[in-house]
Amino acid sequence: MTKEIDYSQFSLLDLFSMEVKTQVAILNDRLLALENQPQPQAELAALMRAAHSIKGAARIVQLDSVVTLAHGMEDCFVAAQAGEIQLKAADIDVLLAVVDMLLHIGEACEGNSHPQLPADRIQSLVSAIASIGKSSPISQTVTESPWVVAPSQVFNQVEKPDIQNRVVRVGADNLNSLMGLAGESLVQAKWLESFTDSLLKLKTNQTELFDLLEGLEELLSKHSQHPLERQIQEKMTAVRQTASECRQLLGDRHNELELYSQRSTNLADRLYRQVIATHMSPFGEGGQGFPRMVRDMARQLGKRIKLEIIGKSTLVDRDILERLEAPLTHLLRNAVDHGIETPQERIAAGKPETGTIRIEVVHRAGMLLITVIDDGRGIDLEFLRQQIISKNLNSPEITAKLTEAELMEFLFLPGFSTAKTVTEISGRGVGLDVVHSTVREVGGNLRAVSQPGCGMSFHLQLPLTLSVLRTLVVEIADEPYAFALARIHRVAMVPKSAIMVCENQPFFMMNNQAVALISAHQVLELPTQRENAELLPVVIISDRLSHYGVVVDKLMGECSLVVRPLDPRLGKLANISAAALLDDGSPVLIIDIEDLVRSIAKLLSSGQISQVNHSSQQEVAKTYKRVLVVDDSITVREMERKLLENKGYKVEVAVNGMDGWNAIRSSHYNLVITDIDMPRMNGFELTNQIKTQENLKHIPVIIVSYKDREEDRIKGLEAGANYYLTKTSFHDDTLLKAVIDLIGEA
Repeated sequence: MTKEIDYSQFSLLDLFSMEVKTQVAILNDRLLALENQPQPQAELAALMRAAHSIKGAARIVQLDSVVTLAHGMEDCFVAAQAGEIQLKAADIDVLLAVVDMLLHIGEACEGNSHPQLPADRIQSLVSAIASIGKSSPISQTVTESPWVVAPSQVFNQVEKPDIQNRVVRVGADNLNSLMGLAGESLVQAKWLESFTDSLLKLKTNQTELFDLLEGLEELLSKHSQHPLERQIQEKMTAVRQTASECRQLLGDRHNELELYSQRSTNLADRLYRQVIATHMSPFGEGGQGFPRMVRDMARQLGKRIKLEIIGKSTLVDRDILERLEAPLTHLLRNAVDHGIETPQERIAAGKPETGTIRIEVVHRAGMLLITVIDDGRGIDLEFLRQQIISKNLNSPEITAKLTEAELMEFLFLPGFSTAKTVTEISGRGVGLDVVHSTVREVGGNLRAVSQPGCGMSFHLQLPLTLSVLRTLVVEIADEPYAFALARIHRVAMVPKSAIMVCENQPFFMMNNQAVALISAHQVLELPTQRENAELLPVVIISDRLSHYGVVVDKLMGECSLVVRPLDPRLGKLANISAAALLDDGSPVLIIDIEDLVRSIAKLLSSGQISQVNHSSQQEVAKTYKRVLVVDDSITVREMERKLLENKGYKVEVAVNGMDGWNAIRSSHYNLVITDIDMPRMNGFELTNQIKTQENLKHIPVIIVSYKDREEDRIKGLEAGANYYLTKTSFHDDTLLKAVIDLIGEA
């Protein structure tokens, strides 16, 4: 039997506020449905009842202006039911504005004994309702049949949204603590299972001991002539009897413990699942405002758009649902503003004049999948290529070879937009990077797919809950660490023979793509172990366009972990996001993938990468003089690197001017050698940047170029270069002499 809410603890205005919020949800939902229903009798009946409920509740709390407003809506719906008026889109605009006002009034009444109501605005809305249908009896005095009821009856006549169950406010910290305790109880119950198994082994040993005693007693019975032997046999009989009793007792206790263990595990599992359920809400609760938002925006833009939400009842973690509201809103606004065409454009393209946006929510393979699909114009991939080139994000040669998936990744870069004009609706140029970042923050990933002329779809893959994480557990330096499965690209066992080294960077090939390898020991700053295994366990993670292979010591398997936040007094731990307990009760740290990718990128830019295919890893002494070579030609970079390393210099490389500039700002170098013609930042610009910075201008710069024109030489020296050499200097000692002249021998 469900327990009724005790309404006596609420004021009348609090009850009125609750009533309005409940009925406003019905009004919003049914008004939007009116536009798509050719015979909307059911919707009109529900709308009439909702307006009638608000009117009665407003009379009880003596809010006469609200009574008039709600009564006007009620009469409008009654007239529509009778066929006296037909509600058009402009009429629904007015009615939705009334709904917004009712919600505003309801919120103002909550906890307020004397709410100040906007009388002028209410009166203008009453007049607007009256103009909807002249045959509607709106102008009449408010005189309907009496509806005098007690306050509790007001709320019993409402279409109750499951408010019979008593609602208790629980703080997020308490819920998280409860989740942690539930997880620990499950761990302890599973420990009991292993203890029961150990008793089973003891029972087996006890049985073997009993069999040995029986054999010994049988042997003695054959040679029992001597009095001493008879005494031994008597003792053996007593021992066997005691052993038999022990075996029986152990068997009984093991059976009892096994049953208790099963009940304990079942109870802990039910508790665990129930606590998880307290964190969950139907997706529809978080997406209640989406249909209204899409409808209003479409009207503003002169478009006809229908929003479908499939999977409203799919349960989603409340924290995830709250964080997803802004990203999903952004995707919907983009679809309305840029995706769906105008009715005229759609008809010309052979499409229905009404566009469709669909949100699909489903649980699959232990993950939450949300897809936002529209049947609009999509994105022209060739136009996207031109945008990438025009924004200097990639060279034309490389951009021409990018796959569709690689092109789509550029949509998630900060500030990137394919919109030809910036509008208030689409967020004034706020790109999809915000959506991408938010999805990553909750441990998910985002993928975009375009069908030019047919539509666009965004696929969000997310964990079911932030409280429980599906992970891959690995071993690094004899300690367990966990990677969120949703953030792992794949796992591989890489033979040492497959590892190559280019520019001091180990890598292996995967699907014709180079994957940089880095030791987990190095990036997590853990003690290095010497391993001679020929197969290296590698966890492959990625940012938008690059993949990184993190070499671990051992792959321990998949595991669902109850996430426990770290003590806030520790601050932010590098590369670690949270902690958990394994099934055996041992603690495990959960890797912060975003942080780890940043740490790897920083290590790669420094060039101080350990050689993961060596069993003994030794770093180059930091006392060597360090030279940075900046050139977009791998041939030239390698030639300069080998030439200088053969003379004892510590050489690091950068693939373009911007890469070099980032390296210079994040590390110390004795000398910079740069090319001129490079993407993103040329050699002149790089040299100028170095020489105009107070803390960097002391670093000598050598420009090495194929260009041998006097004007280029002058331009390089004016930018601040100490030497300007041609690349023919590789074949003699000119470059080495210049290096020695500037920074001395290695």
